[in-house]
Amino acid sequence: MKWLAAFALAFAAHPALAYDVNGVPIGGDEQAAKKAFPSAHCKPLEWTSTVADRRCDDAKIALAGVSGRVTVYLKAGVIQAISVRFDVKDRERVVAHLTSRWGKPSSEKTETVARKGKDGKTKDDRKIYKVNWENGNERALVTVQSDRKRAALEVWRGNFIDEIYKVR
Repeated sequence: MKWLAAFALAFAAHPALAYDVNGVPIGGDEQAAKKAFPSAHCKPLEWTSTVADRRCDDAKIALAGVSGRVTVYLKAGVIQAISVRFDVKDRERVVAHLTSRWGKPSSEKTETVARKGKDGKTKDDRKIYKVNWENGNERALVTVQSDRKRAALEVWRGNFIDEIYKVR
């Protein structure tokens, strides 16, 4: 019976059960975002979307000791997604931190995208490193493109990523 109680306690405390960024969870509210990210500028979205109606933009963040910027997207006062941008050189540190919090990723891969210049000749291929976590209808994805200076961590629920920038 003691092992059952220990298992239940360990399972309840498992970090992969909820995705959050610096203690601000998906499903939280705007006040939690403002408290955690006081430099955020909250305002209505400038476009029509079915998955968000407000965003708290361009807040400074330190994630795993790495500085970056964060945007929080809300619908009816509830956080639907969090987007963090950070320097690509900090990729390993951020991924290690997230893995310690959320557990082993669902997938980790590097994709290669062939590119051609305007003259039709092959340019350097673009490599895109992706680490993905999934829990029910919540997702988290770190994306690092080889030819960019900034990397991204996107945390969302439902179909947010597919719907946020759709033109209506």
